[in-house]
Amino acid sequence: MTDTDSSSLPERKRGSGVKLVYDLLRDEILDLKLAPGSPIDEVQLAERFKMSRTPIREALVRLAGEGLIETLPNRSTMVANIDFLNLHTFFDALVLMYRVTTRLAAQYHRPEDLAIIRGFHEDYARSLAERDTLGMIANNAAFHAAIAEAGRNPYFTSLFRRLLDEGRRILRLYYQSYDEQFPQLFVDEHAAILAAIEARDVEKADQLGKAHAEQIVAQVQKLFNRNDRLDIAL
Repeated sequence: MTDTDSSSLPERKRGSGVKLVYDLLRDEILDLKLAPGSPIDEVQLAERFKMSRTPIREALVRLAGEGLIETLPNRSTMVANIDFLNLHTFFDALVLMYRVTTRLAAQYHRPEDLAIIRGFHEDYARSLAERDTLGMIANNAAFHAAIAEAGRNPYFTSLFRRLLDEGRRILRLYYQSYDEQFPQLFVDEHAAILAAIEARDVEKADQLGKAHAEQIVAQVQKLFNRNDRLDIAL
């Protein structure tokens, strides 16, 4: 278990212990600081966070509900493994949501949405220039979540946010496959998507969203020797 100096933890308000533990552990799991299969020890966590085991357990229950940790038959707890055998189902959903949300944003965005999307685009470009992998992952999620918000369908937005969160561990592997030699292509594709949304070019937005998602899928699939993709008419 990774140890953290208690002085580096955010100051806690009364009743915020569960959220503190949940937020930090969730980020560490999604960013692969806690590797899949790593053991989770309540006693060590209680010592690390300087709190009783009750909020620790509540935070772990929340993480288990999101499929990020697992309790084994012997009642020990571990970070959930990535389900590589069923990644194709995740990829199918991801490609579809990239297409749908980008398409709807082109159709329904408001002027104020563009400023928000552009801001995250610029943040992503800055992260790439600084070779900040975790920043790229966070800003990529924020960029696409903002596009989903601009499409004004809360059901799609909710699903896409979940997929983006679940995909953080996969994106960590995706960026590692480039060995930090990140191509400008990432930024250029985001810029093209933004331009299509701004022009209200629905079909172009759909096309670009699909291509953007599929190049991510193809790069990850190289790591696992799988190459099947979803292609349906919308």
